[in-house]
Formats: sequence, structure tokens, C-alpha cells
Amino acid sequence: MSNQYDVVIAGAGIVGMSTALWAQTKGLRVAICDPNPAGSGTTFGPACTIATYACLPINSPSVVKSLPTLLMSKDSPLIVNYWHAIKNWRWMLSFLANCRQSRVEKITAQLGDLLRQADAGLDPLIAMVGAEDLFVAEDCLYVWSTRAGFEAALGGNALREQQGVSMQEVSAEEVRALEPALKMPIYRGLRFKGTRFVLHPQKLVERMQTYFTQNGGAVITSAVSNVTPSASGVDVVLADGTSLSAGHFVVAAGAHSKSIKGAGVEALPLGVERGYHVTFTEQRQKLTRPVGWAEAGFYATPMELGLRFAGTVELDDLDAPQNPDRLAYLRRRAAEMLGPLDGPSEEWLGFRPTMPDALPVIGRSQTSDRIIHAFGHQHIGLTLGGITGRMVSDLLTDQPLAPEAAGFSARRFG
Repeated sequence: MSNQYDVVIAGAGIVGMSTALWAQTKGLRVAICDPNPAGSGTTFGPACTIATYACLPINSPSVVKSLPTLLMSKDSPLIVNYWHAIKNWRWMLSFLANCRQSRVEKITAQLGDLLRQADAGLDPLIAMVGAEDLFVAEDCLYVWSTRAGFEAALGGNALREQQGVSMQEVSAEEVRALEPALKMPIYRGLRFKGTRFVLHPQKLVERMQTYFTQNGGAVITSAVSNVTPSASGVDVVLADGTSLSAGHFVVAAGAHSKSIKGAGVEALPLGVERGYHVTFTEQRQKLTRPVGWAEAGFYATPMELGLRFAGTVELDDLDAPQNPDRLAYLRRRAAEMLGPLDGPSEEWLGFRPTMPDALPVIGRSQTSDRIIHAFGHQHIGLTLGGITGRMVSDLLTDQPLAPEAAGFSARRFG
């Protein structure tokens, strides 16, 4: 096997694998490096929605008001480890600064612009690898149990409308007609029109990898340890000591991107939102579509593996142990939503890569134009993987990006 490539990519999740396929369409020789099976990391565990409506950042003015509760509560969909917040005070201050209404509006507009391109980045890949059977076209449903919760969300929903999100307000009776199995109190719902979800995200990425290798792509089961750019290319050293030579290097390792020395990620404020899910194998038939429960902070999605309850946000260290309170929270809320459930058959913790402004990092590294960043997609990596890959492939072939793409560059952090 040759050790010389046009591009080496670190990370075999949805972002890395999408980048590899788009780069192949440009005729580039590509190697992708990951010690784990394709799609087995954060890509495996989300709520599985293609969330083209998800332009609202986790940052919001309400977070500032409720911060004392978030630092102390075990019964909130968003919790913050007190000691983690102290150790990472710069990140926390930047996160809170981006909770100002003016910043939220700007971030929403930036995400909205990127999400409007999401299907154009993902659909060609789905067709290319023959993965149409993994997708279900069904409107996503978002539900509020209380009038106070719904009214608090009106401002955010107005921002969604400004970004062209197609949605329809539905009454409690209409919600129950759509999903009769729901047991929790229902005040109002929102139906996101024309959306879809994935039955098994890891299978999607596995099919991408199969197509990639069948067309000459190299898969190397080792992590990237460090990189050294030069005027003509990048020297890539793997954890097993192997050296590779590439014209370009792409960092798509999600929350683990900081572990790659020399890639220009160490100085960036890359944080992690720890997300959990529980899956009940025999309960898929209870719902026909993803249902998000606003006050509880999670989605219930009927997927191939069963009925998955995925969501919540825990701000804590990447290597902190699994929090049993988060799993207990999901199990309890699942029972409130749908009644007693047997199991769950699976419990999972994953790591969403998150910047304090809730925007991904897509663009050339500050350290070298030979290194390209593609990480930080927080809750919407599955949705944005395809368009990120297409944007990166354009950079790899020196094609200009739209002017607004500059807002996603790492250089926004100085």
C-alpha cells in the first residue's frame, strides 16, 4: 500500500467519510484514518433526524438566567459540572457571551444558511452508495407539555420562520391523532414539514466506507498522532508509528480533534457536549416518526435498532465517567412519555464536538493552508456531514467557497 496520498483524513464518522467521498469525486487519492469502525463513534448515537430545521443554537438568554440551577440540578435536560465549569472558565464565559440575543440571532442566521444547503451535500452521497432504504420521509414532531414552555419558545420559533423553516403549529388533539401512544401532557406541537430520519446512521457510514474502498480509497485503522505541514504538503504520523505523506490533511475527528498535534486545533476552544441515549428494542412500533419533547430535552425515534430516546446536554470533561443520573433521567422521562417500557436494551454516551458559539469549524487551519478543519458540528453533524464534506472537497481543489463560509473558519477565534 502506498503511503502517499492527495489527502489524509482523520476521523471515519459522517463528516470524515462524507469528505472522503466528495474528495474522490474530484479524482483525489484519499486515505482515511480511524482506529475504530466507521460510524461507531458519535455518529452512531444521535436522535437520527436530518434536522434541517435545527438553526437555533443551544446558546440562549434563558441559559444565563438558569445557570445556578444548571450547575446544581440533576433533573434538567442541560446540566453543567461545577468543577468542569471552573477549569474551563474561558470557554464558559465565551459560551455565555454568545447567549446574548444579538449573538443568538446572528448564529441562527449562519446555521440557517448552512442547513439550507444540507440536502445538496447529503443527497448525492445517499444515491451514490445506495442508502435510500435507510431513510424515512416523515415530518418530525416537536411537542410542548406546558403553555409556559411553548410561549417561551415563541421567539426561537420566529427565528426559525425567518430562516425559511417549513413548520406547522398543531393542537394537542392533532398531536395525539398523529401519535396516539403519547402519554405525557400535551399543550401544543410543531410539525417540521418535509423532514426525514435515518433508521441506522452507522449503516449509512459503513455503506459509504464500502463504496469508498471499492473505488480505491484507503482505510487505515490507526489514529493520527501528529502532523507537520510544509509548503508542498503534510507529513502525517500515526499512533502506530507509520508515516504518511499527503498534499493536504483534514481534521474530522470530532471532539477528539485536539489530540492531533500540529493541526492547529490545540489553541481552539473546542469543547464537548456529552449526550446520552437509551434504546428499547421491542418498542419501535409505538411511534411513526421522531418526536421531540421540548421540556424534557430529548427525541424519541423509531429506528432499526428499536425505539431510541436520545438527547440532553452534559457539559463535563471528555474523559469523565458515564453519568448514571443522565441515563436514569432518560429512562424516567421515557416512561412519562409513553408509559412503562421494558428494558432498555442499550445505554450509550457520546461526545458532541462543540464550539462556544455553536458553529462548526470548516476551513483552513491558522497554522497552514495544507490543513483543513471539519469539526464542531454539535447536535447536527449527521445533518451537516454531507455539505461539510462538499465544502472541504472544494477547498482541497482550490475552488472558492461562498463569502459567508468565512464565518465558519477557525480564524474567527483570532
